[in-house]
Amino acid sequence: MGYSRAIRAGDTVRVAGTIATDDEGAVVAPGDPYDQTRHALDIVADALDEVGASVDDVVRTRMYVTDIEDMDAVGRAHGEVFADVRPAATMVEVSGLAAEDAVVEVEIEAVV
Repeated sequence: MGYSRAIRAGDTVRVAGTIATDDEGAVVAPGDPYDQTRHALDIVADALDEVGASVDDVVRTRMYVTDIEDMDAVGRAHGEVFADVRPAATMVEVSGLAAEDAVVEVEIEAVV
């Protein structure tokens, strides 16, 4: 599709919207908002590392969920990763994501 998972411009890093997929592109933990969030955040952490950043540098997160009732599960996973960082965070309900079994997508901004 012609995009990068993460881009660093100076001291700013942006990680594209990320869903929980395995190396073959299959959705991990179909329908499970907590496990999908944790997996997506692991992918995000790897992308940050590739451009010389870490989760400690994250200043903003956006989480897109297909059911706002999953807010607590998604928030719990987010809190486990960012409890000490405390980035500005947004969560919105959307009608769908790029993969049918995906229930959460995460994107972040970081400043190194």
